[in-house]
Amino acid sequence: MLVERGLRVMNVELVSEAYAIAANYLRRSGADTLVTDDRLLHLIVKLLQQGEFNKIRLANRAIARFQAQTEARAVA
Repeated sequence: MLVERGLRVMNVELVSEAYAIAANYLRRSGADTLVTDDRLLHLIVKLLQQGEFNKIRLANRAIARFQAQTEARAVA
């Protein structure tokens, strides 16, 4: 993550790679792509802000949280 003049700038390449991995997996597993896009991106950005910088771990954790949220919404 870059810091410039007190502003936090995200590593766009890292976010896009993690998103591509996670979105590809979820699409292949049958997730609704319209719902997936915004929620998945939000989860990845949140994990990055919490200090995770490994793209595979970002993708895996985002997938796990996305699936947990989807199951919780289905039950409710």
